[in-house]
Amino acid sequence: MAEGLPALGWAARDASGHLSPYSFSRSVPKDDDVTIKVLFCGICHTDLHIIKNDWGNALYPIVPGHEIVGVVTAVGPGVKTFKAGETVGVGYFLDSCRTCYSCGKGYENYCPTLVLTSNGVDGDGATTQGGFSDVLVVNKDYVLHVPDTLPLAGAAPLLCAGVTVYSPMVQYGLNAPGKHLGVIGLGGLGHVAVKFGKAFGMTVTVISTSERKREEALDRLGADAFLVSSDPDQMKAAAGTMDGIIDTVSAGHPIVPLLDLLRPMGQMVVVGAPSKPMELPAFAIIGGGKRLAGNGTGSVADCQAMLDFAGKHGITADVEVVKMDYVNTAIERLERNDVRYRFVIDVAGSHLQADAA
Repeated sequence: MAEGLPALGWAARDASGHLSPYSFSRSVPKDDDVTIKVLFCGICHTDLHIIKNDWGNALYPIVPGHEIVGVVTAVGPGVKTFKAGETVGVGYFLDSCRTCYSCGKGYENYCPTLVLTSNGVDGDGATTQGGFSDVLVVNKDYVLHVPDTLPLAGAAPLLCAGVTVYSPMVQYGLNAPGKHLGVIGLGGLGHVAVKFGKAFGMTVTVISTSERKREEALDRLGADAFLVSSDPDQMKAAAGTMDGIIDTVSAGHPIVPLLDLLRPMGQMVVVGAPSKPMELPAFAIIGGGKRLAGNGTGSVADCQAMLDFAGKHGITADVEVVKMDYVNTAIERLERNDVRYRFVIDVAGSHLQADAA
């Protein structure tokens, strides 16, 4: 029996979330698989939740990482759309059932048996290990072409943060020039939403709880306006002015005052995931016919369209690039929101070593 590819990464062994060197094996490449040398991998808040078992579903040991950019090193004989040397990406998931309603409609991200890139279970029953490692083996249908025009470190977070905001903007028509978009929160997702909104030709208002990020939003990211949600006068003046809102905040916050910002028939999309249940009185959406939806990442087609759009408009995430041996410090800083706006690990530039075992 053929042996899997040897791999080196960093893994969490328990709910402390502490990462350390880990040796393991990737699956034996199949005829329709792409073998990828990992170059860069973003650190997402989801990685933090998983390694600390915040959601109670950790499958230790866990190699995190699902914002992956790499280079193809080999392809199976059934692969015609990728070739060795090509720059590619892998996002939040790397397989799905292909037979359910969601898969049939092209919404693989909502497949009930979605195989996550990290901390998932593949078709052979093995736990998946993510991009905090040197090599991946992925089916060709879940690999993405990364435009040559994009800096690779800045492109990595687009594989999760980027598609998470781009997909609902397109789906709900929040990509029309001249429309007014509100972006709640200016973090890893929010700053990319601002960039996409401006590239779509929209008027973009950043909504935050304090004045702290006003200059950043207006002067550096190019937002058209900045609204402090804790200021009743500002909120009253802005009521009924927005066609749509993307809510990227992962901490609990009142949603009714934010719905008041929408025009009649306006659309809010929630992409942040607070642990506290949302409080939503019926009148808040009945009055004015307000619409509220959620969104989880995006399909393979969504992600490829997003990357192509980003390549055309030069959109990347703002990142701080670190080596693997800094990853535990980076995670501690991420918990404090001490990053602008995404940590990205230079995997290829890190010295990965075998674990003590």
